[in-house]
Amino acid sequence: MAVDKNMRVLIVEDYKTMLRILRNLLNQLGFKNIEEASDGSEALHKLKAAPFDLVIADWNMEPMTGFQLLKEVRADEKLKKMPFIMVTAESKTENVVAAKQAGVSNYIVKPFSTETLKAKLTSVLGPF
Repeated sequence: MAVDKNMRVLIVEDYKTMLRILRNLLNQLGFKNIEEASDGSEALHKLKAAPFDLVIADWNMEPMTGFQLLKEVRADEKLKKMPFIMVTAESKTENVVAAKQAGVSNYIVKPFSTETLKAKLTSVLGPF
């Protein structure tokens, strides 16, 4: 079954340029229903207010990091099954391990291409 390109995607990123890049890459891949949050606490509020189908979150943000957001999402009965992709500039093994243990669906290290994003999305959501 093909991925629904109308799915609701929440991008969580505190850096405006990276938000724009992620939005543009998702648009190139056919996703149009994209919302943004500038940190984990804003994202958590949006996730509790309305249904989303995927979260793509940066690791390093203030005051709530993407890692803290991931743990909150996985602890919430209504949100815990939601696909969650972590984006980070750091490829430290301990970060990858911590994210996996916390239940991240996949992990992308910056910088990345449209092909990388598509491959990670395919591994999480299935072919599209």
